[in-house]
Order: sequence, then C-alpha cells, then structure tokens
Amino acid sequence: MNLNLLVVGKTDVNWVRDALEVYVSRLSHYARFHLVEIPQLKNVSALSRTEIKEKEGSLILGKVRPTDEVFLFDEHGRQYTSVEFASFLQEKTVRARGDLFFVIGGAYGFSDAVHSRADGEISLSKMTFSHQMVRAIAAEQIYRAFTIMKGEPYHNE
Repeated sequence: MNLNLLVVGKTDVNWVRDALEVYVSRLSHYARFHLVEIPQLKNVSALSRTEIKEKEGSLILGKVRPTDEVFLFDEHGRQYTSVEFASFLQEKTVRARGDLFFVIGGAYGFSDAVHSRADGEISLSKMTFSHQMVRAIAAEQIYRAFTIMKGEPYHNE
C-alpha cells in the first residue's frame, strides 16, 4: 500500500515547499509516502469556478483507482484530534484494499464528482487556510500520526 498526498498545482511558496520536503522525508521512514502534484490548469481566466473545479476534479479522479481509498481535506469534513487521526490512519493502513490518498484541492475546492468519489472528508480546523499552507499542515499531521502509532516522543499529550 502506498500513502499519497495528492495536491492540485505546484507548491510554489518557498517555506511551504521546504516544510513539505521535511515531512515527506520523515514519512519515508514509516510508509511508502508519495507527494503527487497535479499540474496547475492554464488559461483559466475565461473559466468559472465550477469549470475549474470540474477540470481539476477530472485530473484528481484520473490518479485514483477504484480500489483506492480517498479522503479529502475539506473545511466541512470531520475534525479529529491528533490521537484520533492516528487511530484513523492506523485502521486505514491495516485494512487498505488499495492505496490511500489524502487530497488537497485547488483554491476553489472540489467538484461534485470528487466529493462523490471520496470515502470521507477531513477538516484540519474550523479556520480556513490557503490550499498551499494546508500541504505542510497535512503532511505534518500525517507524520505526527505515525509517531503516535509508534509511541515516539514527537507528540506531547
């Protein structure tokens, strides 16, 4: 099983890219972890938000197989404590029937098709973060979950 963080567009904020590289490197000690970047759409000025979400959605859905489990990072999703998320992730990694995808959408969120395909939605906070910033936060939380599962001292309870 592979664990994937799928994001729309390149990570173009330097400090986010640096943080992401740190956690992608650390996660390689725990899982076959992959950062999957879908290319940013070009010439979108003539498109509506819905059209942008649909085009991005097609690219997202093109990366997952029917056996994969897909969880969206979405402001309307379920909130977990770090310990609860670790328990959730442990269950998913043990029972995975395919690869596991955590998906961060573009600036306008996800298309209806992506929401329909998702196996669940996770909210990192009641606050809204930029889709760039969420990359580093999500990677750190996935890393934190693995350290909790392994009983390592990274997380302080």
